[in-house]
Amino acid sequence: MIRFEPRETVSPVLRAGVPVAAALAALALAALPIMAAGAPVLQAYVLMAKGAFGSFFAVSELLSRATPLILTGLAAALAFRARLWNIGGEGQLYAGALAAVAVGSGAISAPLAVMIPLVLLAGAMAGAMMMLVPALLKLRLGADEVVTTLLLNFVVLLFVQMMLEGPMKDPMGMGWPQSEPMADAAMLPKLFDRMRVHAGLIVALVAALLAHILLARTVWGFEIRAVGENQDAARHAGIPVTATFVRVALLSGALAGLAGVGEVAGLKGYLTADLSPGFGYAGIVVAMLAGLSPLGVVVAALFIAGVFVGADSMSRAIGVSNYLADLVVATSLIAVLVSGLFVRFRVRLVGPGRKASAGKDTGA
Repeated sequence: MIRFEPRETVSPVLRAGVPVAAALAALALAALPIMAAGAPVLQAYVLMAKGAFGSFFAVSELLSRATPLILTGLAAALAFRARLWNIGGEGQLYAGALAAVAVGSGAISAPLAVMIPLVLLAGAMAGAMMMLVPALLKLRLGADEVVTTLLLNFVVLLFVQMMLEGPMKDPMGMGWPQSEPMADAAMLPKLFDRMRVHAGLIVALVAALLAHILLARTVWGFEIRAVGENQDAARHAGIPVTATFVRVALLSGALAGLAGVGEVAGLKGYLTADLSPGFGYAGIVVAMLAGLSPLGVVVAALFIAGVFVGADSMSRAIGVSNYLADLVVATSLIAVLVSGLFVRFRVRLVGPGRKASAGKDTGA
């Protein structure tokens, strides 16, 4: 008989090994469809690695793809630390992109030093407002934020499509549903010539560092962690649970909104309904792989971005569908959830006539 016993302590090695094991398990499971397609598994993964890290151009593409994943991963990680389940990163990303275009496509005329902060602020505020609504519904009416944030994704996307077909449609776009282009002064500068990686990467890295300091070194960070561990105990200790939820919701939505700003002001230059291939949802996987650690989010985002970029290259080389990347991302989430079970519990085999050990767990 299998018996699950709660661990009293968890060793740092075990906790750090969970995301690594999850990533390896996802790659191992992805080998099955590669073999089914008749392609050599080892060659496929070598090509994937070369596609993500084999050249300066490949690395720049990886960093470009990782930028929105870092921000949406941080959005999910901070909210989840307070047990506020933000599944609406995709909608918040589009809201941030829409606000950035509204401000940066000619509504305001200002020099670059003024326009870029304005565009970033507009996107962050739009994302924050999109998360504030589900948070207030949860606090006032007890509505499940998983449902409300998820459904708002579709509401926002439909609203974006309406705006792109109506008031914000580019009259010079030859009928295509896209917004007017961003002004040159509102575009985030490129970090390298002829490469797509832009200053949004710096914004994302600074945000990860500040989020780490917030959680580890500030009173507000302690309140977030306390509310996430036990709301009743936190309330009894005098921590303002409602105010903490609202602050975390605003911060989480703002980070996802910044991801949208980066995509329109750093890459495309205009807004379309297919701006994001699912960065908001992939950010949840990033956060879980990182163990909700802000600095770990950066590493996890690089891994997920490497899978996406490498899968595109591998697909062109040996004819395996690049949807393999989506499979790796999905199995990574499943693997990290399953492995998390073994972090919280240790497994013991209890045979007939035997008693489970009552000794204290050492975390091994």
